[in-house]
Amino acid sequence: MSFSISALVFFGLLMAMLVRSKALGAGSAVVAVLFGFYLSRTGAAAPIDQVMAAISHAIPSL
Repeated sequence: MSFSISALVFFGLLMAMLVRSKALGAGSAVVAVLFGFYLSRTGAAAPIDQVMAAISHAIPSL
């Protein structure tokens, strides 16, 4: 649960920065979609949680 909360804060801050700088592109779309899924906790959130967990476990081993 602590990773999902920190991911929510991270994506929320990143999305706020992208909106304020008016940076529109594929990156901002991905951030907005991830933020939305974490915020709403829909049925699609479980697969996204699994992908994010896999990425968080893979980063330290790089």
